Amino acid sequence: MSSTELPFVPPANVLPKVGGVRVAEGERLRSVELPGVTLTVRSRRPAREGLPPALYVHGLGGSSQNWSALMPLLDDVVESEALDLPGFGDSPPPDDGNYSVTGHARAVIRHLDAAGRGPVHLFGNSLGGAIATRVAAVRPDLVRTLTLVSPALPEIRVQRSAVPTGLLAVPGVAPLFTRLTREWTAEQRVRGVMALCYGNPERVTPEGFRNAVHEMERRLRLPYFWDAMARSARGIVNAYTLGGQQGLWRQAERVLAPTLLVYGGRDQLVSFRMAQKAARAFRDSRLVTLPDAGHVAMMEYPETVAMAFRELLDDAGGLGTRRAQRARGATCAVEPARGRVDAGEETVEEERTDESMGG
Repeated sequence: MSSTELPFVPPANVLPKVGGVRVAEGERLRSVELPGVTLTVRSRRPAREGLPPALYVHGLGGSSQNWSALMPLLDDVVESEALDLPGFGDSPPPDDGNYSVTGHARAVIRHLDAAGRGPVHLFGNSLGGAIATRVAAVRPDLVRTLTLVSPALPEIRVQRSAVPTGLLAVPGVAPLFTRLTREWTAEQRVRGVMALCYGNPERVTPEGFRNAVHEMERRLRLPYFWDAMARSARGIVNAYTLGGQQGLWRQAERVLAPTLLVYGGRDQLVSFRMAQKAARAFRDSRLVTLPDAGHVAMMEYPETVAMAFRELLDDAGGLGTRRAQRARGATCAVEPARGRVDAGEETVEEERTDESMGG
């Protein structure tokens, strides 16, 4: 085996059985067979029939469970599905071993085409944000609105705290890390991940921590766990180096869908300073900055993210005009998007951008 090759991963049909994934109240899981890939999809029953569909895409090392806190908060406005990307959660590896951003985007597109659910309200976090950006750029017919939480878009100066994650892309690092951390318990690993991804890990409930440890124990028994991590990390790095029409920033400029951008002030993986660049790149965008949030704002502050999405829907016509809402006696969750909005424990800063600011 050359130094650039990763270990062989057995086909999905001969992978060992491991414990089942957690399913929260109101959720259900199903397996979707597509050409070259099998996806596990987590869904919720909407409050009523006829609501527009939404699809959620997680980040590196995550799963559809990353959206379990947000989805029930939107049951009355969208019909929610969250997928496990190939090789993550409960989805087996892709048949071709392609973990590039394009490969993941292709899986998302295949699912939407096969299900006939498009156009959807598309959500993405971190790696999922890069994937969602590519989907929205190349298949605008599939996307109604785009919501990106700390999207993994190219940065020239990467934060030091993000370097270890990026090093997983280097051939040989994942096996070395596996050997060096062989004695680490699942609890130690989860605490490390939470310290990296959360602005304040103490916001995680004891039950949430136990669930995360159970999921970590399950994943570590999968023979392709580190392979999927390493190849997907390499996919992000490769996407950062692409120029021309395939560059992620160039594709961001091509997105037509109204876009909500959410950035955390304590994000250790995606720099907070990229928020303004993203707001200029996406032609019809709304920027929400959460000073106390880390990399997974939809898990730390799901109510705030849900409130911002409702405001996006309102502006896009998805919930009707504010005048109609007031006529029905409803109360708007968020006032007009300019200025500062009280979000309870923190202050949310919002900034509207439009096509005239596109870069």
